[in-house]
Amino acid sequence: MASSESTHHEVKLDVHHHDAGVPSNISEDAKQVPFLHPQPTLTIRSEEPPLQEQQQPRQATLLARNDSGTRDRRFDSFKTFAGRLERQLSSIRGGSSHHRADDNEPSATGESKTTTTSDDDETDEDNDEVPTADRYFAALEGPELETLRPTEVPVLPEDATWPFLLRFPISAFGMCMGVGSQAMLWKTLEQEPSTAFLHVSGGANDAFWCLSVALMCLVSATYLLKLVFYFEAVRREFHHPIRVNFFFAPWIACLFLVKGTPQPQQVSTAHHVAWYVLMAPIFALDLKMYGQWMSGGEWRLSRVANPTSHLAVVGNFVGAQLGARMGLHEAPLFFFAVGLVHYVVLFVTLYQRLPTNVPLPKELHPVFFLFIATPSVASVAWARISGGFGHGARVAYYISLFLYLSLVVRVKFFRGVRFSLAWWAYTFPMTSAAIATAVFATEVDNVLTRAMAVGLAGVATVTVMGVLAATMYHAFVRRDLFPNDVSIAIRRRPKAKFGKILARIRRTSSVDIRELVSRHAGSEKSSVSEPATPMGHGRARAEP
Repeated sequence: MASSESTHHEVKLDVHHHDAGVPSNISEDAKQVPFLHPQPTLTIRSEEPPLQEQQQPRQATLLARNDSGTRDRRFDSFKTFAGRLERQLSSIRGGSSHHRADDNEPSATGESKTTTTSDDDETDEDNDEVPTADRYFAALEGPELETLRPTEVPVLPEDATWPFLLRFPISAFGMCMGVGSQAMLWKTLEQEPSTAFLHVSGGANDAFWCLSVALMCLVSATYLLKLVFYFEAVRREFHHPIRVNFFFAPWIACLFLVKGTPQPQQVSTAHHVAWYVLMAPIFALDLKMYGQWMSGGEWRLSRVANPTSHLAVVGNFVGAQLGARMGLHEAPLFFFAVGLVHYVVLFVTLYQRLPTNVPLPKELHPVFFLFIATPSVASVAWARISGGFGHGARVAYYISLFLYLSLVVRVKFFRGVRFSLAWWAYTFPMTSAAIATAVFATEVDNVLTRAMAVGLAGVATVTVMGVLAATMYHAFVRRDLFPNDVSIAIRRRPKAKFGKILARIRRTSSVDIRELVSRHAGSEKSSVSEPATPMGHGRARAEP
């Protein structure tokens, strides 16, 4: 009885008579008026806190649970061994009813946990399937689709720092490509006759190769842990229209390691099985990417084309170059042909960007250097396949040289760019241009070509070392290299309540209200003008 009484709120009953408040000088006739009859009133005073204080945000409740010693469940929807799998195991053990009873118990503030449970079920239901490409474009903005729109509420909390594995993106393999390309550069400077006057020793190649191997192992192990513990995050990255291009990066970095092996004879004597093993994932990704580009729909190239799409093409040329060095002929020629035809289509699509496409912000201007990488690697690949730096290789090299110069002269275009992982887009293309120039100088040997080879190699090396130093500084000193990756935290369907949307708009520093109002007005206009069809009615009913 004592425990049950303690759970009830204290209620005070006060009975007041209006006689006490009636002046004595009022006549008896006036007191007989009906609305002045002395009627007792009942006032209920509850010690219960106001409704605003009872309705605490869901994140505050979860944080309170975490502070009390229980596990933080805000990231369970992205964990591999939690969320749905945990509930299935608990139901097998017969613990589902126990969890539901715990959720229905009143909390310390006197409110039931049923609301939190329903929010969890809503989030879990939302994460049963990955968002579609149309949903990514609707929920995210920016050319890289990396910024959440103000009207969207993410699945994961915004006001807390996510676990490190959730913040570790697939684009981190760009560091491996940048350092690995330096190993190839110094090996080329050591072997090419055009740079023999430099007397480059093999120590630089050994140092960069060992550094690239260590970095590759570190990044691969970290992302493998993300794959094991946060499989949902990796799956969302793979279905991201822009982020999927970086899944070529690990295999390209592995090709760089094989090609940049310190001993020259080890590349030609390497077993062909190693080349086929590394090219198999690239071939599988080619079938997926190029098939989607060709079939159209929400994955059509005119919609998803981006400078990072060069990574989906350059892997074919890197593989063709390495295969030709290993003594293969038909297979490298096949990958070269596949990469060439899709590079032409991609190049034209990127050059004639549609008027509706948003220009790249300053933070992503470095990815423009990826325009240089593909023709530079293609020129060297064709030189290895054909046996000489002929007209085909020279045409590709001249294209890369012109693109290089057209970007370098635009100094203001790259001024004031805030550091991020996108800076690694400088490294691999500049190193590829330096390697192509050194090979070209061997065929066209004169003072100008030699000076160009030395100058571009020096610029590429300084760039890689500078970006590597900045990465170490931001990773270990400032610790802001890996912010919350909101691009993978979108909902499969927009289920956010209007109150949550307003709260997010208040937290946002700059919001385009006019765009929001026009979009809302356009949706209302379309809903009135369009006739009701069974398909449209089904969509409207499926999407809250």
